[in-house]
Parts: sequence; structure tokens; C-alpha cells
Amino acid sequence: MSNQKYRKTGITIAVVGDVHEQWEAADEEALKHLGVDLVLLVGDFGNESVPIVRAIAALDLPKAVALGNHDAWYTATPWGRNHCPYDRASEDWVNEQLDLLGETHVGYGKLDFPDLGLTVVGTRPFSWGGPEWKYADFYRDRYRVNNFAESTAQIMQAVEAAQFDTLIFLGHNGPSGLGDRPEDPCGRDWKPLGGDFGDPDFGRAIGQSRALGKTIPLVTFGHMHHTLRHTKQQLRKSLHVCEDRTVYLNAARVPRIVQTDTHKLRNFSLVELHQGVVRRAALVWVDEHFHIVSEEVLYCDPAEAVVQLA
Repeated sequence: MSNQKYRKTGITIAVVGDVHEQWEAADEEALKHLGVDLVLLVGDFGNESVPIVRAIAALDLPKAVALGNHDAWYTATPWGRNHCPYDRASEDWVNEQLDLLGETHVGYGKLDFPDLGLTVVGTRPFSWGGPEWKYADFYRDRYRVNNFAESTAQIMQAVEAAQFDTLIFLGHNGPSGLGDRPEDPCGRDWKPLGGDFGDPDFGRAIGQSRALGKTIPLVTFGHMHHTLRHTKQQLRKSLHVCEDRTVYLNAARVPRIVQTDTHKLRNFSLVELHQGVVRRAALVWVDEHFHIVSEEVLYCDPAEAVVQLA
């Protein structure tokens, strides 16, 4: 389609869905060719994959990172600890990832971007999703958080410390409140089928942030893959828009790198933000020459569409 920088009407944000060991040097090159202003990564880089996180940390673009459940695979759960491939008495791969990422990891924190006039707020890191408080010892020992209410309060500390009133929320799993059908952005697609598997603390933090007068153009996350477990007849709904024009984007298009007969393709979700409003969102696939070979438009702001028609 094009080898030019992605068309810009304001700020262009690239959201990188669940990586699952699929990150290459070409990803950074592709992002630079796309001309993005900010990169948001939703986590699940691998099963505590320190080498992949080291490469992400070296990404030479403005970025913010959330860590997912796979990024604490051998640490957060009893099963994981029993199958841990390293000596937990002498190594801690979760801490290694956090140390590598530094301030760019926004879990229970925030990162201000003065050049863009916005703050990225991170939600609960390492989330498995769902309405039950899981892995209590992990969150107690690592973050001194014991329940959803305390988790919401932790997120709100970051909101209140934000330099800007325009906030982008970044999490691994999405918030509750986006529907309970299996195909909804955070819908449960395994037995028992159906139910809202979003994070309640995340959802409450969004509501409380709005009550403080914050503008929230974008909430983005991953975790719930686009292919559904219970059917191959449809895909998961990747985008939801609220009445206040907040765009909720599930960027977990997995696998994010595919090899065809002729090309290696990698996907990014691109979001155009203009004056605090999402104007457009699309999933693009980029080839080894950094050409956009396909584009799936996920959202176009109705006001923008009217302007284009005029």
C-alpha cells in the first residue's frame, strides 16, 4: 500500500499487542518508518523472557510498557513456581524485567509526555483478568496490595500525580464494563462461556478519573486474544467506544508476526489522536520492506467522517 510514514493528523500512537516472544530488530525499524510519536506495549513478552524485555527496553522511541501475566509466569502462581527453570533463591526474572524497563514500566504508575501533552497511566501489572482477586501473595509481597479496592487506590495515586489532564490508560488486561459476551473485548470465551473478564479495579479507576475531570481519549490493553476458543466462525471484537468518545482498544492480535509464502508480516495498531480525541484507529500489517500491505480500519471518529465528506 505505502512505504511512506503513516498519515498524521495529530499524534500517532502505535500499540503493540501481546508479543509472546515475537519481537525483532525490524520492529523498531518498522515503527520508525511509520513515523509514530509514542509506542504503547501491553505486555506478555514471553514467560519471564528477560532477553525480549531487554530488547524492548532498548527501543529508541518514546514508550510506555505494561507487563502481563506471562511476564510473571514462574513467580505469581504455585504452578509456575513449581515449574520454574531457574533458581529462585538466587535469581528473580520479574525484578530483572522491571529493572530493565525502569520508568517506562507504568504498572501502578504513570509517565508524563510533555511533548505530547498527555500522561500514560498504568493499571495493575501482571493481570490474569477476571472478577476474582487472584495470586494474593504475589500482589501483597510485591506491591502491598490486598484486594481490588486497594488496587484501584494504587492506580488513582498515579492519576492524581499525572502532570496532564489528558490521560491514556495502559494495561495488560482491559477494564470491566465492556460487555459479557464471549466475543466482547474482555469477554470470557471458555467454559463456562460468557461473562465479563475485565479487571474491576481498572474499570473503577477509569470512572473515578472521569469524576476528577480527566479527559480519557484512549484505554488500551491486550491479554484476550482476537481468536476465540469456542468458535472459529468469528473473531473477538477489538474496539469499543463509549458515549464520551473514549476508545477502548484490545490490541492482542496474535500471532503478531506471521510468515506467508512470500513475506514476513508484523502488525501494529495505530491510533491517531487530535486535540484530545481519537480520530482514527487501524490495524496495519507491515512487510520486510516496511510497506503497509494491509490496513483494517477499526474506528473513524464520526465528526472526522463528516468533515471528510464535506
